[in-house]
Amino acid sequence: MNSIAGFILAGGQSRRMGTDKWKLVLDGRSFVERVANEMAGVASPVTVVGNIAGNALVHPADATQTSLTTVPDVYPGWGALGGVHAALANCQAEWALVVACDFPFVTRELFLRLASLRPNFEAVAPVQRDQIPQPLCALYRVEPCRDRAEQMIKSGERKPVALLQSVHTRWVSFSEIEDLADAARFFDNINTPQDYDRISRKGG
Repeated sequence: MNSIAGFILAGGQSRRMGTDKWKLVLDGRSFVERVANEMAGVASPVTVVGNIAGNALVHPADATQTSLTTVPDVYPGWGALGGVHAALANCQAEWALVVACDFPFVTRELFLRLASLRPNFEAVAPVQRDQIPQPLCALYRVEPCRDRAEQMIKSGERKPVALLQSVHTRWVSFSEIEDLADAARFFDNINTPQDYDRISRKGG
């Protein structure tokens, strides 16, 4: 898997949450730590995208590196597509695994399943059970996707799903991943204090 580098998107203004999501903790680990630990062994290195401070919060327990580096957005304030673009612009591997920090239940097994479907495609993206495509837990082949993302941002586009729709994407139906442990929780992203309270009561 040494052709994959991992990127965790920790930007965004988190208006509904009222605090930065990357600071949230579940079972003693920050959301960023949880995602980074699942990326370890699938992607290397793992980098956090966003103008964040306090790397002391970001020490993956199982990763080969002792802490995570951070890179800023190339186009600040450009939303999720800007975060994906920043990941691609800073990626030295052939592929970038890009995951939002508010998916604390993603797993290494999910990433391995997605990675196994890369041949002959320019991106691999899962589709949720409700048929919503998920561009913020996806694999992007860097060269074609980086160039296309740059073009789209310059044209005013902000939605990362538009990038996936404009390249040769392997859409992965939920039926192709639902056999994995905890699949029902993979895309349970945390947007509000109520969401956070709900998962905190359940635990990780």
